[in-house]
Amino acid sequence: MFFKKKKELLYKENIKVGCKPDTQENVIRAVGQMLVDGGYVDQPYVEAMLEREKSFSTFMGNGLALPHGVEAAKKQIKASGIAVMTFPEGTQWGSETVKIVIGIAGVGEEHLQILSVIADKMLAPEATEELVSGDVNNVYRILSGKE
Repeated sequence: MFFKKKKELLYKENIKVGCKPDTQENVIRAVGQMLVDGGYVDQPYVEAMLEREKSFSTFMGNGLALPHGVEAAKKQIKASGIAVMTFPEGTQWGSETVKIVIGIAGVGEEHLQILSVIADKMLAPEATEELVSGDVNNVYRILSGKE
């Protein structure tokens, strides 16, 4: 009997730095597609992320947005994972401006754990600046705790 290696929460391929401002919908679609391409979710999850945003903004303060799917989309999640986009110039998120967008897919209750880890890392105002000005390796190190 063999076990499939558990997917990492974040891979460097799922980090895009220096993104240009775009519409909120396009940004959610892009970060959601990264989750699809990374094998974390099925395609319908992207629509569920847009659905979530219509009912409840995922803006968290400190220049951070954490788009994720509605509860009904849980079955579209194959593995817990995140995808990251940074916007040095900022991008509109409703009436706010965000510099970091982290798309989240969490199996079961894992999304709460993921949210708390990200929130913890993002508490300090300088964390946003460090992520936004960082390259892929820096963002990976900060969010994964790995080199």
